[in-house]
Amino acid sequence: MSSGIRFDRVSVAYDGTTVLDGFDLTVEPGEVVALLGPSGSGKTTALRAVAGFVRPDSGRVFIGGRDITDLPPHRRGIGMVVQQYALFPHMRVADNVAFGMRARKVPKGEIPGRVGEALEMTGMTAYARRYPRELSGGQQQRVAIARALAVRPGVLLLDEPLSALDARLRSGMLAELARLHRELPEVSMLYVTHDQVEALTLADRIAVMDRARLQDCGTPQELYRTPRTAFTASFVGNANLLPVTVAKKGVVSFGDAIELAVDTRDLASGVSATLCVRPHLVRLGEGDEDGDGYGGGGAVDVGAGVNALAGVVTEVQWRGAAHRVHLAVEGHQVIADVPELPSPPVLGDRVTVHFLPADASLIPQGVGHG
Repeated sequence: MSSGIRFDRVSVAYDGTTVLDGFDLTVEPGEVVALLGPSGSGKTTALRAVAGFVRPDSGRVFIGGRDITDLPPHRRGIGMVVQQYALFPHMRVADNVAFGMRARKVPKGEIPGRVGEALEMTGMTAYARRYPRELSGGQQQRVAIARALAVRPGVLLLDEPLSALDARLRSGMLAELARLHRELPEVSMLYVTHDQVEALTLADRIAVMDRARLQDCGTPQELYRTPRTAFTASFVGNANLLPVTVAKKGVVSFGDAIELAVDTRDLASGVSATLCVRPHLVRLGEGDEDGDGYGGGGAVDVGAGVNALAGVVTEVQWRGAAHRVHLAVEGHQVIADVPELPSPPVLGDRVTVHFLPADASLIPQGVGHG
């Protein structure tokens, strides 16, 4: 089957409301691209346009270089997995897996072998004779994936396939999907999710969507470490976003004349921007005598070349192996995720936090929603 997907300025509207606006995206053969965004951002509509369940009002959709915009779903060479599993309760597992092949009129002699192959690939061989009601949620989702793979698609579409699973099962299924990706290097996958962990874990690239439009696209590392838009910074992982002004090359000003070192790139002096630094890269001030890992009310020397901010603790959350400390700094919130503290600060404490210049990035003012 042909692989690879291309959206060419695809727009979709329902009752006069645009739900996908001029969408351009290419999924290379063998690549996993996650469509990540909040509810109503257009990601499921984009996936349904590939599946053939939605007809674009304008633009074209291609699979393997072939224009499939006007083809019915069964002629597109795709497999699809949805969050509700969509298994037939009166059919055994093997019959559920065979259903798609029968619908596509695969020769009867080929079906048993391909069912066995798909079940083995998803670790469900021992359950071939069971009914869906005799399976756990994770097992049912494996059957749904096996059914999609049995038709040997060039493109696999996954619409929030793990959202109905609990955290433990979700983690296990993510590992299984990553393994399938390695074993099926010729299959392109388009993965719709609102869960950033799923996108960061599985995808080769992430397309961030909001308000019916593509806002950003890049590798997980690119979007996490150097987000190009304020929306990406806030949606892909947690982020501290602070309004700053470029003071000079390599220096920005924040709040009441606080200067912070950061790579200003080619931004001119006086330009407004947003400074982005991830909470796990923010550390509480060190050097206090009691060794509790924060500065209490006194001044803290965090060393030359380190950006320091003083603030008042507004919230402390224990998260097992870590504490999340919220500070009010110059009228803005700053969050620090730090290893578990034996004696964490309490509300009202004045503490100092610091971060390295290399751990921060700048987003020019006005770069956010497209």
